[in-house]
Amino acid sequence: MELVKPDFGLVFWMTVSFLIVVFLMRKFAWGPILSSLKERENSIQDALNSAKKAKEDVANMKTENERILQEARNERDIMLKEAREAKDAIVNEARSRATVEADRLLNIARESIQNEKMAAITELKNQVATLSIGIAEKVIRQQLANDDKQKALVQDLLKEVKLN
Repeated sequence: MELVKPDFGLVFWMTVSFLIVVFLMRKFAWGPILSSLKERENSIQDALNSAKKAKEDVANMKTENERILQEARNERDIMLKEAREAKDAIVNEARSRATVEADRLLNIARESIQNEKMAAITELKNQVATLSIGIAEKVIRQQLANDDKQKALVQDLLKEVKLN
């Protein structure tokens, strides 16, 4: 029954031994445990701060990337616009050159056709004149083969000359 009703000595020694255990625990166990817990708390806080900073950096990088991407899109649009304008200018210049060249070739062709036409007409006139002279020569020879016909022709020509 002594354990159920402790006496003063038992309580005293139990208290002393408890205090010794508490002192030893505090000196050898709780200090390192508390310091390692404090280190752990600090490392967790540092990790949280790093994560927060990384999150902010990612947000900033995302914003920066969006800005750079928008600038790239704007530059692309400007380049495409300039390319379209250059293409239109080249097409218009080529079209105008082609028109000028076509007009020049058409004029050359017209002049060539006109020259060939005039040459053909001149050659035709020359051939007609040669044929006419040949025919007239044959007709005159035939008519002038006879002396009476020659005299009659001369008389007719003289009458016509006097009339004019």
